[in-house]
Amino acid sequence: MTGLGKLAIDGGEPVRKEFLPFHRPWFGPEEEKEIIDVLRSGWITKSKRTVEFEKRFAEYTGSKYAVGLNSCTAGLHLALLALGIGPGDEVITTPITFPATVNVIEHVGARPVFADVLPGDLNINPEEIEKKITPRTKAIIPVHFLGMPCDMDRIFALAKKYNLAVIEDAAHAVETMYQGRKVGNLESAATCFSFYATKNITTGEGGMLTTNDEKIEEKARVLSLHGISRDAWKRYGLEGYRHWETLYAGYKYNMFDLQAALGLIQLNKVDMFWNRRKEIVERYNNAFSDEPALHLLSTSPENKQAYHLYVLVIKTEMLNADRDKIMEAVQAEGMGIGIHFRSVAQQQYYREKYGYLTGSMPNAEYATDRVLSIPLFPAMTNDEADSAIEIVQKVINHYKK
Repeated sequence: MTGLGKLAIDGGEPVRKEFLPFHRPWFGPEEEKEIIDVLRSGWITKSKRTVEFEKRFAEYTGSKYAVGLNSCTAGLHLALLALGIGPGDEVITTPITFPATVNVIEHVGARPVFADVLPGDLNINPEEIEKKITPRTKAIIPVHFLGMPCDMDRIFALAKKYNLAVIEDAAHAVETMYQGRKVGNLESAATCFSFYATKNITTGEGGMLTTNDEKIEEKARVLSLHGISRDAWKRYGLEGYRHWETLYAGYKYNMFDLQAALGLIQLNKVDMFWNRRKEIVERYNNAFSDEPALHLLSTSPENKQAYHLYVLVIKTEMLNADRDKIMEAVQAEGMGIGIHFRSVAQQQYYREKYGYLTGSMPNAEYATDRVLSIPLFPAMTNDEADSAIEIVQKVINHYKK
């Protein structure tokens, strides 16, 4: 029976002798072959594989355009620049996100404004967005937390009412669908995806910007490679050298073929990966749904969730330990964890610069001190998932009041 026995953190036997990592990527011989083929081709930077991955990803999302980049962060930055957002402007986003979402607003010289989240799924609350709109507001960046889509109809209605752009942070949301429509092909000006090592499909590092706006695609693409008018593989290709022009003071944000080679194969496996993560989530939900000290984030049956992470909200008010103590105890039992996320508004840079007050975003603040992510990746075995369940139950039962 779980919950019995001394915790490993107190000198007891851990549940797992072999450490279960928070994430483990799933690569096979197909990915290895593609990488070797790229190396042998003699062209490892941006070339035909990147172009093919962009084409395939645009088809997958249903969008007109896809721009391969070195990160989702780059996509968010370029989207803001392409929309002309800069000093004096405000952009509304969620505090429950990775700092990159907010940092890019700072990078263009605009002011980030935080709207509180919904307690059920920790996605941004449209009612709170409207409260934060001022004449300086130019855009909204909703984040599809864990791959559960935000209430986009209400967000688009606000955008239309106040003439605002919407840029979706879909770092968690490769497979996500909103009311039958694929994220990446909604009404937003741009949508940005991540292929970081822990994401649902990975290129090691990497990202993609999708859009149906030709002007945004053109500017983002040029800005992503130094602001010059021709890609290297075109400059030095079979058609011969051609002069190029510096059109903007751009960035080095482009994807390259070693990344795209992985992406092409990983995209072939996206449905298999999703199905396996869904099985593990259902296993977790069945185990934890009757535990009063745990809040499981809500889902919506009309939408397809990407199941990027499995986040428990620990009701520490029912326990004799805070989240960090529980985190340490879980790790001592032989399992890696994550914290997704501590409110960005409460972190040093943004707290000191903008003076966000405690109590101004109560739902985000509550979650900040209570969220704990446990392993969720398609290469997990059922035995590994069951041991993760056992660890959580053992620790929670130990600290119950």
